Amino acid sequence: MKPENSSPKIDYDVAIIGAGPIGLATALGLRQRGIENIIVLDQTRAFRKVGQGLGLLPNGLRALKYINPQAYENIKATIEQQKNSLQVSQETETGKKTPSPEWNHINVNGEKIRSFPLGYNEYFEKYGEGRISISWYDLQTQLRTLLPVERVRANHRCINVVTEPEFQCVRADFVSNQEVETNPYAHWDDTQEKNKSSSVNSAQFPESEITSIRAKLLIGVDGINSSVRQIIYKDTPYSGYSKPEYCGVGAIGSGATYQVPEALSQEIKERFFHSYSRAVTITNRQISESDVPRIILFSPQPSQFGYLLHAAFPLESLLEKSGEELINIAVEELKKADFPEIILQLVALSSPDKMIQRPYYTHHATVSAPDQPKWNIGRVVLAGDAAHGMPPFIGQGANQGLEDAAAIATLVAEINKQNQLDDITAIEAAFSRYEALRRPFVTYIQEETLIGKPFSSSDEKLQKYNQAVLSRNIGEIMQTLL
Repeated sequence: MKPENSSPKIDYDVAIIGAGPIGLATALGLRQRGIENIIVLDQTRAFRKVGQGLGLLPNGLRALKYINPQAYENIKATIEQQKNSLQVSQETETGKKTPSPEWNHINVNGEKIRSFPLGYNEYFEKYGEGRISISWYDLQTQLRTLLPVERVRANHRCINVVTEPEFQCVRADFVSNQEVETNPYAHWDDTQEKNKSSSVNSAQFPESEITSIRAKLLIGVDGINSSVRQIIYKDTPYSGYSKPEYCGVGAIGSGATYQVPEALSQEIKERFFHSYSRAVTITNRQISESDVPRIILFSPQPSQFGYLLHAAFPLESLLEKSGEELINIAVEELKKADFPEIILQLVALSSPDKMIQRPYYTHHATVSAPDQPKWNIGRVVLAGDAAHGMPPFIGQGANQGLEDAAAIATLVAEINKQNQLDDITAIEAAFSRYEALRRPFVTYIQEETLIGKPFSSSDEKLQKYNQAVLSRNIGEIMQTLL
């Protein structure tokens, strides 16, 4: 970097590192509130169809509506089109209207423990807002198209963040035109990842180069393995918390559905797939009250199955294992947990080349040590998984990220309204309010997630959890703080 001999140009009011759904939602929230001089930068070489599916639950949808009403309406319209198309297809096949889908929790004897609706209307009737299933990439795309194209840039991997008090800004340095390193903490679509070289022509990129931007504020929303977090925690008392931790539970599963013999398929369907359900979770409550191990079965077509087995696997038992080894580990785990023979047969029929393993990581919102890591240092603040990553066991990761985006957009807009983007005291006070608001609730969500409590609780405790979480309205909460 060339030395600066005079005050440099401040490029942006706010820079956002990470162009996933939460980073994009934060940008939309800022623009909705009058802050247009922003940039969103992401390390991906190009925006590709990667990522898993996620559920936008009532609290997350309320947050999205508060962040940007147009984004909320667009997401709802897209899902409504998909639902209508699916319903027409199902009615054509069956000749009658099918009931709303649900996700059943079943014991090893095939008895239903609890059902969770997957439709929009059931949640709306109970909590005043619905539930939407959407892929990570589709959500990202919907949000990205609402931003001016020049405000979102790929191929920018953050390598350095420096606060420059003398210039009242923060500088971020990026390396471009490099292959993105494999992230061991993220689980993208393996097929797409293998084919990325064919979808992105490396010839269009020149040799590696370093670029820099300066902004009044920088928001790190770059995932559970956040580069921003690692950079700002380095050489601080928080350095021990710069990387996420293995939560103690991992998964082994089939990366694609596969055919099984008709007789086995029929027996599994009759025993475990109740009513209109294409996915079930099976547990052995006599073995463990925490629902671990548990196996999720999904069957999109007759005689086709896929699965994901969650268990307390030692980390070393998952990493760098062949497909055959993963199948054997899964079968042995199911045997130890006394799962029925038909489930063991199903797993044993897996295709070794389609096997996947997923260690689940967490970045704790609260630790017991006295050196509780802050979510902000000066003009830099963390949000989403960068601040509090968690496994997907109760489906709140993205929803809590949207609540973060709503809170940050509100507080930063208030700073801007008061012309305080040069006032580091006001900035740190606002970020402290954000952290004080969000940390206790996210801690609660993480605790519920790591033990899978909502799914194994009594009906009374489940209702209490749902009321506390699904009925939550971050927009109303933020309005009371202003």
